[in-house]
Amino acid sequence: MMAKIENKFYCNECGARYPKWLGKCEDCGRWNSIVENISVDEKTRTLGSHLNFQTLAVSQEKLDRKLSDISEFDRVLGGGIVPGSVVLIGGDPGIGKSTLLLQISAALSQDHKCVYISGEESAEQICMRAARLRADDSDVKLACETDVDIILNSLKDGVDFLIVDSIQTLHTSSADSIPGTVSQVRACAYKLINFAKTTGTAVFLIGHVTKDGMIAGPKILEHMVDTVLYFEGERGNSYRILRSVKNRYGPCDELGIFEMQQKGLVGVPDPSVLFLTQRSESVPGSVVFSGIEGTRPILVEVQALVSKSYFAAPRRTVVGWDINRLFTILAVMESKCKISFSDRDVYLNIAGGLKISEPACDLAVAVSLLSARSETAVWNETCVFGEIGLTGEVRSVSRCSERIKEAEKLGFKKIIIPTSNIGAKNYATEAVVESVENIMKIIELFGMAGR
Repeated sequence: MMAKIENKFYCNECGARYPKWLGKCEDCGRWNSIVENISVDEKTRTLGSHLNFQTLAVSQEKLDRKLSDISEFDRVLGGGIVPGSVVLIGGDPGIGKSTLLLQISAALSQDHKCVYISGEESAEQICMRAARLRADDSDVKLACETDVDIILNSLKDGVDFLIVDSIQTLHTSSADSIPGTVSQVRACAYKLINFAKTTGTAVFLIGHVTKDGMIAGPKILEHMVDTVLYFEGERGNSYRILRSVKNRYGPCDELGIFEMQQKGLVGVPDPSVLFLTQRSESVPGSVVFSGIEGTRPILVEVQALVSKSYFAAPRRTVVGWDINRLFTILAVMESKCKISFSDRDVYLNIAGGLKISEPACDLAVAVSLLSARSETAVWNETCVFGEIGLTGEVRSVSRCSERIKEAEKLGFKKIIIPTSNIGAKNYATEAVVESVENIMKIIELFGMAGR
């Protein structure tokens, strides 16, 4: 019996489905974004089919991770590459996505069959990059193709690793639209994921990002894959950050630090030293925060600048932190400490280009703001961490002992922690550990007062 073919309409921007064409998408509000797509009716499945059930016991051989030569990349994935997994890597143009995957494919090709498919660059361009990376003598199979059906038909003999650059350039005849649209990205991703799960091939997909920094295409793409990685960094900075936002085979929010060199991306094994290398001696507005990124502690410098404002609405500029949390900290200090910032411009920066999201950075931000406001320098060998509540209390944070050990390893002699973490007694250190129970104690501890 032939499958019933029906016409469906999709929005190219958000993926909303409609029974007929409309000029404006009702979900995202975009005009002229709805296109027609021909798909097979799901109701025409073969009747009488049955499922094959199995137990929850899984063979350990299927979960045997494969290691690359880049330890930072293996760390972000949770300890290595899982066969049959699908990894989506997104990032700004020119950040180093293609360079990283070309390095990984060259390393994996020593013991495994690795195929690199490019839909954006010519073979000559990729070979020139491989020569610069000193990977031109590796056994990587290279092809330039955008038809996903041709790609999969060419891999019937089996392959261990497949790199696709990028998913937005692929197309398939099963979706009647141009490459990069929602229907094409969804259909191509589905075929590649099905190929990975049935053959055990580890598939890496490079994804474009929008101007907002999100991976372009339907959001369902991130739901379909096993792991989503974001490549971050500033163009003027040689350091890159690979962050895991989803991982079915390891921890989320894991972090990998890389340095872009002439020979490619090189992992940074001790990022705390990196972020504190150019730190100045005791100056007002500077304090060190001990944070947790993924599975390891990282020390970063929090910088604040408070200056007199000549505008009716003072400026609030933040780099590397949530500006809404800055508003909250300023409100708490004005309410509880009676120190006003309403006539001051406030600039806050997390040095090194790292983005901090955990609430444990609240206390370090408050100390840096008070230090800049009062022009009182914090001792250079002081490390601070703790979460601040709306009533001004300093709340406990997780993994306190790991934060203290990392700070002591780098030579910090004084560590400020929440009082509620003192009772845990889960740390042993030679550094002086002082506790604060509320934000008002910070002024007494450091002798800070607004001028």
